[in-house]
Amino acid sequence: MDLPQGTQVSSDCSDRGSFKMESEKLSSTEQALIRESWQKVSGNPLQHGIILFTRLFDLDPDLLSLFQYNCRQFSSPQECLSSPEFLDHIRKVMLVIDAAVTQLENLPCLEEYLCNLGKKHQAVGVKMDSFSAVGDCLLYMLEKCLGTAFSPDMREAWTRLYDAVVKAMSRGWEAHGEAE
Repeated sequence: MDLPQGTQVSSDCSDRGSFKMESEKLSSTEQALIRESWQKVSGNPLQHGIILFTRLFDLDPDLLSLFQYNCRQFSSPQECLSSPEFLDHIRKVMLVIDAAVTQLENLPCLEEYLCNLGKKHQAVGVKMDSFSAVGDCLLYMLEKCLGTAFSPDMREAWTRLYDAVVKAMSRGWEAHGEAE
């Protein structure tokens, strides 16, 4: 998978010190667990993304109001989940996860992209605390797709990766002095 068209991933991370991944660096075992599990899940990203967002709307139905396309407000999660525009959003979310998995050894290269992604989410009204629910839904989707193969160590590895991604996205809020 590739990131959405026009996405820049820097290959030179020497100036990306603000990502501060050194203390959060994933071990080789954690990286292997993430890659192994993602390989099993990434073959059907749209279907797995639908699982993630179905769970998200179950946990927090108020988030449905954030998804409006062409000034159209969805009346139900099912209507949203079947919308071509929302399905495109799901594909993009799964591409970002894929990029993080692909760049496990070099996450700082995604910092600028993730920071800008955070700014975009803030601009449409997403609150920082919503990312906690999304993280829970990511873990739910992985567990649902992998079953008993989704071990506690795998859960911890994914939690650490997701936390690093959210930390980078949160810089989009901090850049405007509006972190929540």
